[in-house]
Amino acid sequence: MKHSQYHSDSRFFPPGNAHAPAHRTFDIKNRWLALFFAAFACMQANAQQIKLHEALEQGKGNFPFLKAKQAEIHSAESRIKSVKTDYLPAFIVQDQYTYATGNSVAGAFLPNEGSALSPSGGIRPENIYTATFGSFTTAMVDWKVFNFGKVNANVNAAKADLARSQADYENELFQHQVKIIDAYLLLLINQKLVEAQRQNLQRAAIFKRVTDAAVSSGMRPGVDSSLAAAEYAKAQLLLLESRRSEKAQRLRFSELTGELRDSIQVDSMGFYSQLPLPAETASFLKNPALRFSQAQIDASLARSLAVKRSSLPSVSLVGAGWGRGSGVSNKDDSFRTDFGSGVKYQVYNYLIGVSTRWNLTNIFKVRHDYHAEQFQAERFKSLYKTQQLQLDRQARESEMQFQLSLAQARLTPVQLAAARTAFNQAEARYQSGLTDLFTLAQSVNALNRAEIDKFVTNGNAWRSLLLKAAAAGDLDIFLSQINR
Repeated sequence: MKHSQYHSDSRFFPPGNAHAPAHRTFDIKNRWLALFFAAFACMQANAQQIKLHEALEQGKGNFPFLKAKQAEIHSAESRIKSVKTDYLPAFIVQDQYTYATGNSVAGAFLPNEGSALSPSGGIRPENIYTATFGSFTTAMVDWKVFNFGKVNANVNAAKADLARSQADYENELFQHQVKIIDAYLLLLINQKLVEAQRQNLQRAAIFKRVTDAAVSSGMRPGVDSSLAAAEYAKAQLLLLESRRSEKAQRLRFSELTGELRDSIQVDSMGFYSQLPLPAETASFLKNPALRFSQAQIDASLARSLAVKRSSLPSVSLVGAGWGRGSGVSNKDDSFRTDFGSGVKYQVYNYLIGVSTRWNLTNIFKVRHDYHAEQFQAERFKSLYKTQQLQLDRQARESEMQFQLSLAQARLTPVQLAAARTAFNQAEARYQSGLTDLFTLAQSVNALNRAEIDKFVTNGNAWRSLLLKAAAAGDLDIFLSQINR
């Protein structure tokens, strides 16, 4: 590359004006500007630099939303274990000591929503309000040995929910990694744009210094100095804007890694030494988003089957044993009010049998619940088809954008070379007095634009490849081309 002649500007300073006050003031400003650039360069050097694979690992391990999805998986795993305990028999034991009266009459009664006070006691013509101690101990086993597949359906529904949670996590992880890579590329582009604007500011500073010297010596009209000052201020504004964009993008990127850091810098790796190669992509039908949608359908169907079978009866083996003590004697109906007489067991019993339970009226409620789950399954099927359409469109669009981005990236070096040639020619013509400062300023702006376009189009080519990988659901399409 031909070096700009602005780097050897001493010949433009007439000997008598070399130390003019205006020039001295501008030199002082340049020294402060140089110190600022040096300090900023030191800050950049001390900033933490991270490679892409490190960013992916940090995002996977630190991002809170992914941790929430992992907790959901652990919850679904525990739910399976909980449902499987329905295979086990229910074994219930209880022991109680009471202090109560024991008056009773013959006849039936209804329990109070399952909380019934014992009606047992002596049947006498008068009530005796003398309370006695009593004891009651039971042990009961209720084993639902045959339930028409209700427990199996509940276990399968829990397993389907686990598969849904895992597919949800894998989809969120994939989408998050795509966001990290895209943010990485955008931050890299912004870093390059800051470099381009810094070089542009350096050109504008030299450009202004040379012009001011030429105006002071009477070689150029005074308007050239004003125009040079305007271009210098514009270059400063562009640098400040590029830094603002870079800092904002740095915060967005660091957020995706799970920890906000102001000083994080990304390694350019091989992104600006090569362009991505055309690559065949896999079918979008393997995309994690589609797998998650299918898992939602499967989970809904499993739940609907569990709901349907919940209306079926259960056949249980029942076994129980109990002992009972009372302050009222079972021999002569005499009363003893001491605690020891009440807690001593007087009678013992056992029971074994087969029990069948079937809530027939629950069938109507279960039918409506089953239909509700079926509609949910239809909803998820429609969402699956919607996702298919979107991914099909994204796959075709990404291929088109990738080809266009590659073509643009291959043209920008030609644009940059032409802009440099035009700048050098305009510079030479301006020095020889054959053109005005406005034409030279236009060539400077064109060169700056070409430098920016080179960084942007190169980055966009890699971002287009990422878009193809995102549509296919396979990040290896992108990662396999890094540092090849």
